[in-house]
Amino acid sequence: MTITAAADGSALGNPGPAGWAWYVDDECWRAGGWPHGTNNQGELMAVLDLFRATAHVPDEHLRVLCDSQYVINSITKWMPGWKRKGWRKGDGKPVMNLELLKELDRELAGRKYTFEWVKGHAGHDLNEAADERARAAATAYQQGVAARSGPGFAGAPAAAHPSDADPLGQASFEEPDLFSELEAEAFDEAEATGAEPSPEAIVEALERELAGPEVRGDIGRTGVLLHPDFMEIGSSGRVWTRDAMMMALEEDPGHHRELEILGADRIGPSAVLLTYRSYARSGTVLRSSLWVLDGTKWRLRFHQGTPEA
Repeated sequence: MTITAAADGSALGNPGPAGWAWYVDDECWRAGGWPHGTNNQGELMAVLDLFRATAHVPDEHLRVLCDSQYVINSITKWMPGWKRKGWRKGDGKPVMNLELLKELDRELAGRKYTFEWVKGHAGHDLNEAADERARAAATAYQQGVAARSGPGFAGAPAAAHPSDADPLGQASFEEPDLFSELEAEAFDEAEATGAEPSPEAIVEALERELAGPEVRGDIGRTGVLLHPDFMEIGSSGRVWTRDAMMMALEEDPGHHRELEILGADRIGPSAVLLTYRSYARSGTVLRSSLWVLDGTKWRLRFHQGTPEA
C-alpha cells in the first residue's frame, strides 16, 4: 500500500507567524505552527510531522507531494554531503534549519518513501488542501487564536510534539531570511510616507541582496528567492537550471559585486524587468533579471548576463 500525502508550509512575513500542514484526505490531515518562523521551516516541519505520524506503519510506502524544491533537494540530494562534512555546506558554514534536518534524518531511517514535486498554487487538490491548512495555522498564530490541528493519522499513538509550540522546543528560532534582510535604504521613503514599497523597490533590493556571496552561498535563502522554473543564460553562454545554479553557488558563491541600476520596468501587475551593470574583479557585465510575483513573494524567474565590450 502507498500512502500519498501533500506537505506544505506558510509564513506571514517570512519570517513571521508560520504554519505547516500535511494532508491525505479530509479525515486524515494535521497542521500546526509557531508565532515566528520561516516558510522553509514550515515546509520541513510538515514533512517531519508526516513521517512521525506514520511511524507506526513503517512498511507502508510514503509518497510525499511537495512544492518546495528546497525541501526535496535537501532530503534527496544534499543531506548525505552535509552529513559527511559535519552538517556543513561547501563553504564551511553550518547548514540552515539544522535541528529540523537532523530530526528528519532520524525519521527517514528505514522508511520507504519517494518525493514528488508539484507546482504550488496550480490547482493540485492535495497541495491546495495542505497549503490552505498551513496558511490557516499561520493566520491563527498571527491573530493569537487557537489553530486547528486536524484529526491526524488513524492509529498513530498520541504524542506531544514540542515543535508545535516552537521548532523542536527551541525558545527562539529566528532563521535569517532573505525577505527580512532587504537593504533598508530601498524602503526608507515608503516607511516615511506610510506607503507600501513599490514592486520596483522590492525587486531592486532583492537583486542587491543576491549580489552578496553570503546570500548566494546559502541554499535555504536562494531556494526561497529563485523561482521553481528559474533559468539563467550566463555571461559565458552556459544555460543554468535552478537546481544546478543553487548547487554551484553553494560550492562557490564568488565575490561581492557592485550594481548600477539602469532600469526597472513593470511588465504587467506581476512582473518587473530589472536591467543593471555589475562590477567585479573580472570586469563589467550588463545584466537583465525578470522577477515575477509568485503568490505574495517576488522571485527571480530569468536572468541573463553579457560581458560589456
